[in-house]
Amino acid sequence: MKPTFTFALPFGTIAIEVSASSETGSVRAVNEDSFIAEPPVFVVADGMGGHDRGDRASQTVAAVLRERLLGERLPTAAEVLAAITEANDAVRALTSEEGVPLVSGTTLSGMVLVGGDNGVASHWMTINVGDSRLYTWDERTLEQLTVDHSAVQELLDAGTITEAAARVHPERNVITRAVGASAAIEPDVWLIPVLSSESFLICSDGLTKELDDAQIAAILSAHRGSDHVAQALVAAADAAGGQDNITAVVVRATLTGASGGDVVDNRIAEMIDHDTTPRIA
Repeated sequence: MKPTFTFALPFGTIAIEVSASSETGSVRAVNEDSFIAEPPVFVVADGMGGHDRGDRASQTVAAVLRERLLGERLPTAAEVLAAITEANDAVRALTSEEGVPLVSGTTLSGMVLVGGDNGVASHWMTINVGDSRLYTWDERTLEQLTVDHSAVQELLDAGTITEAAARVHPERNVITRAVGASAAIEPDVWLIPVLSSESFLICSDGLTKELDDAQIAAILSAHRGSDHVAQALVAAADAAGGQDNITAVVVRATLTGASGGDVVDNRIAEMIDHDTTPRIA
């Protein structure tokens, strides 16, 4: 992985490296996943299989976020929220060639390096709708930051099934939130500080259905610093069955000139819904 961009922060400079890969898998005919791996935006969108043109839904979300959030300055938290709302509206507005409204939706998970009013980088803003995932990786431990918006996750939270049962549950593909599913979108979004050195994995469920956390961690460890770590993850998931589309984005951020992190700006924090627990319908 090679540095792709650097940003000035109030307390140092952050260098960002990225590796990204997406494949259709061994079973599906179309890749309905889309991703952005362009600083400061790193997200994965997994179009809802079985719905009308899930690929168009994920591509639409990626297009809106690229247009609204990529540019000469870092977006603010408020601008990220506005872009997600606009992407939701755009998915709901999709129609067929005959002008018939499509029943489309997509997950959205990842993070954006956001700035304050002065445009200087301040925090990672994490985003989650659906069951694509964002993990942290500290070279030893893989930790899931996001909470799946899924029927199986709600059963896990209620204590009615085990992790092992969740992996084979007949409703493991049912998600409870999606971009485009309703007029009012409810993403989980929150701010986390920039640390001296950290890595992240953003992926669609095509990866996590085939590989458990221990297998993912082993691949990350074996390919530490490699430009091709995301390709290695995707290839392993495909070899393990490849039942779904598979996308992985691995981000490594290194902060220099400071010990890392600062305190979340309360004015920004008030805009963020910190409730990351899936709703019980």
